[in-house]
Amino acid sequence: MEDIKAYIESGILELYVLGDVSREEKLQVEEMAKNHQVIRAELNEIERSLELYAEENSIEPSVNLRSRVLNSLLTNLGDDNTFNKKPVEINENVIALPDQETGGFYKYAFAACLALLVASSVALVSMYNRLQESNTQLAALQLDKQHFANRVNLMDEQLLVFRDASFKFLKLQATPKAPAGANITIAWSPVKKKVMIDMETMKMPVNDKNHQYQLWALVNGKPVDLGVFDKNPDSTNMKEMKPIALADAFAVTLEPRGGSTTPTMDEMMVIGKF
Repeated sequence: MEDIKAYIESGILELYVLGDVSREEKLQVEEMAKNHQVIRAELNEIERSLELYAEENSIEPSVNLRSRVLNSLLTNLGDDNTFNKKPVEINENVIALPDQETGGFYKYAFAACLALLVASSVALVSMYNRLQESNTQLAALQLDKQHFANRVNLMDEQLLVFRDASFKFLKLQATPKAPAGANITIAWSPVKKKVMIDMETMKMPVNDKNHQYQLWALVNGKPVDLGVFDKNPDSTNMKEMKPIALADAFAVTLEPRGGSTTPTMDEMMVIGKF
């Protein structure tokens, strides 16, 4: 499952949707999508997001443009067919030559230019749409790059916690109120006054929308509020709680959403001391 999550977060799926992958990568993505439903769902979500973005930022040509151009063409072409030619009057002493029909040439030339203008307009609209698609692809790539950078920064911060010798690690064990095997691992640095909860390894029931877990520090027998948190099955990071420099023990209770000023002892889920 971790390999699939890493594959999704690598950015290959976004590049596949944008058509910017090699033939081997394309076949690999299609094979993965065929074997894993979560990858198929992620591909569908990426395609839907790009389509929504393109629709929201597209510009439609005027609805009157087509009818106006066609009506103009029909009017100018029709004038030549209905042109009334007057008979040539001949003077007894002067031979009159018929007028040259130069007007028809200009009308056809104008119609041809107008048709060229319409074709150019269509080409410009098509080019503009392609430019919008390129901008959409660029925005998607930038968003994916930012997402990846944020994850890298978060992982670096978590690694620093494990490498920092000032941090102590404590596993809070389940009380009779919690299910068997429930536990929470916290990292605490008295020097830096930092308290972190390892959300990925936490084994606790998922809290409902009306309740939250609340972390407490016991200082000289008195509880000190360190903040609330939710059990998120998809969380893979460490959550920083309120700072504290001194503590004899730590405990977690289940409280109404938003937390309480004092712990509900009957709802104590886990506890541990150094």
